[in-house]
Amino acid sequence: MLNVITIEEAIEIIAQTQGDGSPVSTQENRPSVLSVGRVLHEDIIATEDIPGFNRSTVDGYAVISSDTFGCSESTEALLTLKGEVLMGQSADISLIKGACAVVSTGGELPSGADAVVMLEHTEDYGNDMIGIQKPVAPGNNVIFKGDDVKAGESVLTSGTILKPHDIGILSALGHSEVTVRAKPKVAIISTGDELVEVTETPKRGQIRDVNTPMLISAVTTYGAQAQSLGIIKDDEAAIRAAVKQAIKESDIVLISGGSSAGTRDLTARIIEAEGELIFHGIAMKPGKPTIFGKIYGKPIIGLPGHPVAAYFVTHLIIRPLIANYLGAKLKDITTTAKISESISSNHGRTEYIPVKLENDVAIPIKSKSSLITSLADIDGYISIPRDSEGLAKGEEVKVDFI
Repeated sequence: MLNVITIEEAIEIIAQTQGDGSPVSTQENRPSVLSVGRVLHEDIIATEDIPGFNRSTVDGYAVISSDTFGCSESTEALLTLKGEVLMGQSADISLIKGACAVVSTGGELPSGADAVVMLEHTEDYGNDMIGIQKPVAPGNNVIFKGDDVKAGESVLTSGTILKPHDIGILSALGHSEVTVRAKPKVAIISTGDELVEVTETPKRGQIRDVNTPMLISAVTTYGAQAQSLGIIKDDEAAIRAAVKQAIKESDIVLISGGSSAGTRDLTARIIEAEGELIFHGIAMKPGKPTIFGKIYGKPIIGLPGHPVAAYFVTHLIIRPLIANYLGAKLKDITTTAKISESISSNHGRTEYIPVKLENDVAIPIKSKSSLITSLADIDGYISIPRDSEGLAKGEEVKVDFI
């Protein structure tokens, strides 16, 4: 029998074993354009206003807005054209009342102008006489200096997981390089006499190793650097040797398989012998036989061999573990939906059920924990608390997107 703890307790224990919550990872400089998905190490403070000048958002005429008040197509405001501001050049024109200037989209406004009239709301009568057919208020069709970012403003904060638009922000501020957290190294060990490589044709009694490529993809997505130590047979000496190698070469170790209670419960024995076994068993379904320990201060996690169980444990536990290591700010995306059918739940375990969404209805995907293909069509998952008897058809549920 496993002495299980709750999923909340498991996450808290893992977080506490990582110290005071400060990032464990070191930092490195990277070209900004190659830093999507990396975790920002330091706050980015603007050293200049963006934009650095008042600029037009349309093609038209820069004006003093009060000159246009009350005008219409039948009663035009007649303004004197003072010149044109060329793209990419500073405006050397200064407007006084009754004057206007040609500007293009993105061009600088002349001194004195506070608005732009769109070209289609004007008429050029020649001899530097422009008719304005629609009034504008101060600020219409204008981005003012510093509207986007003001000098001294914090634009991006430490711990931000950089997205493509963040790279655009960095570029606007002149950052061709950025300091990011170094990726933690995660070693992955798959155990089992029945496992063969993905490239092999399984014989009777054998299956392809699903977990290794899945875990490599997952931890890479979470911001870590994955290293596979291959398939290790259910031999204690061989697994122990792989664990020792992994501990030397990596920051976090994942062992897939060998975590269920029974004669082949090797992972827990090895962790206990080489370091500290902190817990064995979580009150969750799937994923109950999960193991957590430390060897030489490094976290080592025993994952269930069943792929769906391994996937949920990886998402719920390994993802925040890597995020804590990096000091990253995770943002879970959720929605609410109505459950399509009644679901009874096991007492004493938090249950995670994959679902697909159709017109704000969450449809449970029924599966066994070994059938990874059951996750092919899912949009996310719902959780049923350990003290709940289940869900009634039509009940509103929170869906966590994956």
